[in-house]
Amino acid sequence: MRKLVLLFAVMIFAFAVQGQGLDVSHHQGTINWRKVKASGKVSFVYIKATEGASFKDDCYTKNLDSARAAGILAGSYHMYSPRTTAYQQMANIRKTIKKKKQDLVPVLDIEEKHSKGLYMTRVDKLLELMEKEYGVKPVIYTSEKVYFTHFSGKKYRPYHFFIANYRRKPRCRYTLWQYTEKGTVSGVKGAVDRSKFASSHSLVDIKMPKKKKS
Repeated sequence: MRKLVLLFAVMIFAFAVQGQGLDVSHHQGTINWRKVKASGKVSFVYIKATEGASFKDDCYTKNLDSARAAGILAGSYHMYSPRTTAYQQMANIRKTIKKKKQDLVPVLDIEEKHSKGLYMTRVDKLLELMEKEYGVKPVIYTSEKVYFTHFSGKKYRPYHFFIANYRRKPRCRYTLWQYTEKGTVSGVKGAVDRSKFASSHSLVDIKMPKKKKS
C-alpha cells in the first residue's frame, strides 16, 4: 500500500512539472540552463526571438541552444508590432527562428498596449504566414482583454491561446496560463515569467509535429 501511495505521489509530481514553463528574454541576462533543468521545476521554455521588422533579441540564440542542450523543450516567440507589415515581420521571423531548432510551436506575442490599434488584417496575415513557414498554427499570447476584444470569434477556435493574468485563472479559453511575472527558479537571476497548462491541456498540444517519414 505504501508503495502505491509513493508511486501516486511521484506521478502527481511528474505531471505538475510537465505543466510548468518559463518565458525569457535578454532581460534575464545569462541563464544557467543546467541549474534550471536540475531544479526539477521546468519542462519547457519560450524564448524571445524577434520583434517587429528588425529586432532580434541578443540572448536568443544562446538561450535556445543552451536550453535544448540541457534537456529543456524550447520554443520561440515573436513580439508583434502594429507599425510594420506582416511581410516585413515575417522576414525577420524567418531569418531568426529556424524550424529545425523548434521543439515547441512558435508563439505570436500580442501585447495589451496595442489592443486599440492591432490592425487585425495584419495580424491574420502574419498568422497565415507563420503557419505556412512552420507547418502549424502559431500559439497566440495575449491578455484576456485582447482575447475578448479580438479573438473570441469562431475563426480563432483552431488556435491555442497563451493568456497572461497575474491575479487569477483566466476566464477565457486558454491552453497556457502565464500566472506570474515574479517567479523564481534556480539558474535564473531575479524574477521570471512562469506559466502552466490548463487542466485539459499538456505539452502534447504545443510540441512541433514530428516529420513524416517518406
